[in-house]
Amino acid sequence: MNSDSTEHTESWQPVIKDGTVAAGPICLGYLPIGLAFGVIAQKAGLHPLEIGLMSLLVYAGSAQFIAVSMLDSGAAFVPVVITIFMVNLRHLLMSSSLAVYLKDISKGWLSLYAYGVTDESFALNITRFRNGNWGWRRAIVVNHTSNIVWIGSTITGGYCGDFIPSGAFGIDYALIAMFICLLVFQLRGLLYMIIAIIAGFLAVVLSLVLPGNSYIVIASVIAATIGVFLQKSKIFIKLNGNQKPL
Repeated sequence: MNSDSTEHTESWQPVIKDGTVAAGPICLGYLPIGLAFGVIAQKAGLHPLEIGLMSLLVYAGSAQFIAVSMLDSGAAFVPVVITIFMVNLRHLLMSSSLAVYLKDISKGWLSLYAYGVTDESFALNITRFRNGNWGWRRAIVVNHTSNIVWIGSTITGGYCGDFIPSGAFGIDYALIAMFICLLVFQLRGLLYMIIAIIAGFLAVVLSLVLPGNSYIVIASVIAATIGVFLQKSKIFIKLNGNQKPL
């Protein structure tokens, strides 16, 4: 919504409707990815209830895939926790970007919102916040509608693991396809394309020299820093004077 007062006083019915409709594309993407994760986790030895509990407590698709892979290979508890922590550090960057739009809500609602932040919900909500026609309650509905679908699909995949081969129907590619889609939607100008190319190049190079998945966060931070300097440079301003701020 366009004003905080309207956002706080509006009935929940249109809020839930708008948030659920907006979350539809995310949910459609989560269904095959969640099923794929459930199948892989079941084959790694996890019970469907354990799969559901992981989805509820961790709620991070890429991190869950990594965790199951490490557990299946016999990794100890501490390395798994440290790896997942490093992979999910990107949530600090996402939360920082969202913070300016969530300044006026209570800590309880803020905590509920923070729990549901994922790459997909962040991409959708940040775009709508920037357009000025979105409010925190609709954003929360997006987060938790997606959350429910993710948990349900992973549990279903766990129960179907005995019947669905892990590589069937291209489900191993579903997560990659969703991230490519999210990237395309975020390319709003020349600067964004340059940052994406730099981040991708750095991630590939750093993955060859750094252990684990820390290269993802490091490449993202370096690329974003370069983007800030490029945005402020006089040469880039002349080339692309109408570029929107990051």
